[in-house]
Amino acid sequence: MEHDTIAAVATGLPGAIGILRLSGPRAVELAQTLFHAADKRALADHPPRTTVFGQLTDQNGQVIDHVLCTYSRAPATYTGEDTAELHCHGAPLVLQLGLEALFALGARQAQPGEFTRRAFLNGRLDLAQAEAVVDLIDAQTREGVLQSAGQLGGALSRRVEEVYSLLVDLLAHFHAVLDYPDEDIDPFRAQDMCAALDRAKEALEQLLSTHRRGQALVSGLPCAIVGRPNAGKSSLLNALLGYERAIVTDVPGTTRDTVEERLRLGGVLLRLIDTAGLRQSSDPIERMGVQRSQTAMEQAALILYLHDSTRPLSPEDVQLLTDAAAHAPTLLVHSKCDLPANHDPLPALPPQIPVVALSAKTGNGLDALEQAICHLLPREEGASCGELLTNARQADAARRALESVELARRALEQGFTPDAVLVDVDSALSALGELTGRTVREDVTARIFQRFCVGK
Repeated sequence: MEHDTIAAVATGLPGAIGILRLSGPRAVELAQTLFHAADKRALADHPPRTTVFGQLTDQNGQVIDHVLCTYSRAPATYTGEDTAELHCHGAPLVLQLGLEALFALGARQAQPGEFTRRAFLNGRLDLAQAEAVVDLIDAQTREGVLQSAGQLGGALSRRVEEVYSLLVDLLAHFHAVLDYPDEDIDPFRAQDMCAALDRAKEALEQLLSTHRRGQALVSGLPCAIVGRPNAGKSSLLNALLGYERAIVTDVPGTTRDTVEERLRLGGVLLRLIDTAGLRQSSDPIERMGVQRSQTAMEQAALILYLHDSTRPLSPEDVQLLTDAAAHAPTLLVHSKCDLPANHDPLPALPPQIPVVALSAKTGNGLDALEQAICHLLPREEGASCGELLTNARQADAARRALESVELARRALEQGFTPDAVLVDVDSALSALGELTGRTVREDVTARIFQRFCVGK
């Protein structure tokens, strides 16, 4: 456990209510020094986990606010340490004065994510649960909230623990037979080991298959808006967002870099990526933008190919559409449908590419676009809420665990002795341990908690 006491504002500013949060060995003492209950009793004389009304003063005894205060004792707290909270009015100056008074008494400013980091270090949360805290704060859809809440409740950790326990049993059985040959222990049979490794492999494959869905719930599916210059890509981005996010001009090639924003559309959280127009250019900066557009298209889960409906659909457009459809589900969006349309017959298109006509200027057709996206990206069913892998770190650990299990299975088939096979089983356990924090480096945890804000 940490030996210093940290303090921070735990709520956004401004707001109706502002919370000063403390954690550490002096949390109750410091809160009690500044808080004066209306019933004249010391804070610690009230039962833990009860809310007490009183006055908050600075270190000189000047009343700052009339507040509610509560405290809890270790280890049954969020951080595993003594904690206290002062619920103030949300005026930023009130919270600043209260925080300065706590610092004057010896508290230290909490770092981003430090409350949750202490919860992890003190065994109140594992690493997967800690990551769920910030995902819950950032969630932008109902599904994202349910996933993060389930993961915070330990659903993913329990799923990982099932595989971890299965592999630990393998190791334990082998060493029990090896170390206690005279005991009445079931012999260590290769077929039993094969069956256990097959079960672990199947479970890990199922777990890894949840990564795409989990990442989509938390971060959004990448959706590239591509097309020829001046097709209306930035106008569409602005129309979908409802404000002028990207610069729009009549000059082809205005967009030189990708512009990214998140938006829920068709029941799906999308990361909309406005890209530079796809064309040959002698301008080195524009060429870099076109290259980034192509990269965005290759990495997208959905592609909106915009075509200026006032112009014919050229063979180059058809080729770009075909290339796009080879990477991801693709929609052909005829833009500028408020202007006189080109009535030339459309060339043959790949059959899997649906077509939508819209006007970013008037908004006509945006509903049809949303319906088409919903049809192209139906909601996936599968793992229960909280059991999904939601980030690249988790997926990498699960992937390495699966690779180690597969290596162990192949080694067993090739006739290696059990002790050699179990080296790979031990590697799988180490990788699984990184998912929940059983085995994890300090630099990894530091990187995880950098995502947090102060006070969480």
